[in-house]
Amino acid sequence: MQSKQAVTILSALAQSSRLAVYRLLIEHAPDGLAASAIAQKLGLANATLSFHLKELSHAGLVASRQEGRFIYYSPVIAAMNDLIGYLTDHCCSQSARGCATGKAGCKPATATKPRSAAASKRRSA
Repeated sequence: MQSKQAVTILSALAQSSRLAVYRLLIEHAPDGLAASAIAQKLGLANATLSFHLKELSHAGLVASRQEGRFIYYSPVIAAMNDLIGYLTDHCCSQSARGCATGKAGCKPATATKPRSAAASKRRSA
């Protein structure tokens, strides 16, 4: 991956609606969702969603396919894996101590699901 491609991907995800669309598509990978289902689940107007899907597609993060009269969008997981690899490729390479846990320590940790608002309130109370 080149720096320009990484910037394009990061720029595409640096907008809350596009990030929400991409995360939703990741949840429904590899099949993806119809554009109408994405719009309904995220409460986006069709024209707005179309614009955001175009940006994600231009960045290489989503692919589309026509099935009958519906267009389905799915995430291009390889693009995200390439980005993560690009960002962590030289992890610890300039550290005098090296990686405390080896190269495996440079891999992203398994993400946890965000806590619900109710769970957050209970913990803060």
